Amino acid sequence: MPQEHVLIAGGGIGGLALALTLHQIGVTCTVFESVRELKPLGVGINLQPNAVRELEDLGIGEDEMDRVGLAAREWALVGLNGREIYSEPRGKLAGYNWHQYAVHRGEFHMMLYRKVLERMGPDAVRLGSKVTGYRKEADDTVTALVEDRQGAVEEVAGTLLFGADGIHSAIRAQMHPDQPPIHWGGTIMWRGTARGVPIRSGSSFVGLGTSRHRVVIYPISQPDADGLADINWIAEQTYDTDHDWTKSGWFRPVELAEFAHEFDGFVYDWLNLPELLAKSDLAYENPMIDRDPLPTWVDGPVALIGDAAHPMYPTGSNGASQAIMDARQIGRIMLDRGVSPAALAEFDAAFCGPIGQVAMRNRGAGPFGLLNMVDERCGGTFDDIDDVIPAQERAAFMLAYQKAAGFAKEQLNIAPPTIPAGARVAKVPA
Repeated sequence: MPQEHVLIAGGGIGGLALALTLHQIGVTCTVFESVRELKPLGVGINLQPNAVRELEDLGIGEDEMDRVGLAAREWALVGLNGREIYSEPRGKLAGYNWHQYAVHRGEFHMMLYRKVLERMGPDAVRLGSKVTGYRKEADDTVTALVEDRQGAVEEVAGTLLFGADGIHSAIRAQMHPDQPPIHWGGTIMWRGTARGVPIRSGSSFVGLGTSRHRVVIYPISQPDADGLADINWIAEQTYDTDHDWTKSGWFRPVELAEFAHEFDGFVYDWLNLPELLAKSDLAYENPMIDRDPLPTWVDGPVALIGDAAHPMYPTGSNGASQAIMDARQIGRIMLDRGVSPAALAEFDAAFCGPIGQVAMRNRGAGPFGLLNMVDERCGGTFDDIDDVIPAQERAAFMLAYQKAAGFAKEQLNIAPPTIPAGARVAKVPA
């Protein structure tokens, strides 16, 4: 090939973050996205300080992040009786050098898309183009099989191919044809947004309820002149495993009447959940699903990232953050290893196993595991949480998760930049 060129299957958050990273270090790439038009889909997500730091190093600062969300100030768990189980400050209020952001996923995604087009040109992302498979070549390069809108298949040569094509990844399916089916642990999520007054700190992420019956709420916009913001809510109910989750589509629009009655009891002097739900224009249904960890994310010149590599339950609020971190670590390794299968092998050796374990922590309820502990020890009813789980034990539980997920404060604040400013991959002579 006359010069190195990377192919990226999937124009989601991970794929676009990788494209911006490769551009930063001087590597050309093309993103292939199956949809014909990108739209701001989805509801709220959280971006942890480790990912926000990387976005800042990509030239996406607080002013731009504030336009798609707001800085989170607090993370809290509250029992079904309305009593607090655990709370901690987040982002800069917790001593991090960077904020944690709660953002509208679609608006954040579109911001990344605009950045790619601005920096790399209109041909950097090919819409209506789905990578259906790949072929490894004798010279350690790869050919992607790209299907267009009419069903015609084009062969596109590249130095490397990244599968950033989500939980139903065609790249993953070819790499691991005998992988187990998608895993569902019994939980159905209903998601939406409604205008309301933010609770507690005004920018708090609050998990409320029990391990099998809970709601998560947090604002994803700055408050208006009347003090109202877009409140993201996720209502969750765990069923017996014989419930047919396959009838639940991914972001299937549903009527509130289908599920809202399950949460009629979530009424407190500081929150009226039924009233908040009733203000929602739309609601979506999702099964909470993931996949078992893989033994490898790499097949020669082909690698998986993001949900294609490690789909996670959203209990840890770090799926999008980890996709961004994947992209940045790949860029870091390429600075030393070049645009090569050797770089992919090093990425795989360093992260496949540990991040697979993070996914399993999330399957085991992640930081929401404290709700499980409360249920096990007192049936969910308590007067003083310290009598159920001492404060030191609660703090240790949360710190263990933060370390595993890569955003423990002390380590992150002193770590050097993942990619030094101005660093470029050395070019191989044509």
